[in-house]
Amino acid sequence: MMAVGQLHSAAKVDRGAYPYRMKDLCEKTGLPRQVVHFYIQQGLVPEGRKTGRNMAYYGDEHLERILLVRRLQHERFLPLRAIKAMLDEQDEAFSPAQRAFVNELKSRLSRTLGARTARPATISTVELVEKFGVHARDLDEMIEMGLVGATEEKGADGRVRRVIARDDVWILETFAQFRALGFSEDIGFGPKDIGIYAEAMSNLLGQETKLLAERLSRLSPEVAAKMIEQAAPIIHSFLARYHDALMKNYLATL
Repeated sequence: MMAVGQLHSAAKVDRGAYPYRMKDLCEKTGLPRQVVHFYIQQGLVPEGRKTGRNMAYYGDEHLERILLVRRLQHERFLPLRAIKAMLDEQDEAFSPAQRAFVNELKSRLSRTLGARTARPATISTVELVEKFGVHARDLDEMIEMGLVGATEEKGADGRVRRVIARDDVWILETFAQFRALGFSEDIGFGPKDIGIYAEAMSNLLGQETKLLAERLSRLSPEVAAKMIEQAAPIIHSFLARYHDALMKNYLATL
């Protein structure tokens, strides 16, 4: 028999706002119960509204978050650790109104800046390592760091292989260029050294998106999207030139 406290908890759940049980989430997402539970345990998806020890109800926000995590895994090939960091930052940075604005905004951005909407073409990690002449452990470390996202898929021969998106090949190519210049393992240079730039850019993007959401949300999504597209090349140019200026000014002090 359900305890009084559990009955009281069940009465508080708004079934209009939280219409789904776990089996409903599994049916709508196509994911097994274990995967959904794992996402919740890892903090990628919020816990449901519990009505008992083994019973909880979920809303559209849970369904959307599960689909988003899965999409980031399979379209962006992001590791769960990186996905959680991004989602945590967004949850802290955006109010519900700002989140709604950003969702409207992204649908109006051009292909250049818009989110990847389809699963990209892939290339095997074995092929990449051979092509650029780097160690397999370098690529493995990049994947472990979240610098490059990877997943597994079956090849034409039926064998499961590890792949990354062709859109991300430039990262390994850049690393290979550093290796060719003499930034070798012998002098201690490795993927973690590129990671400092990735971390700096991630932090910058977090501040940038928060700023844009605060300032541009007063405008229509159409106007804001046009401004962002026109501003992006200017920002990229500024970052490159400012980095160059900082390096020159630093060397001048030595």
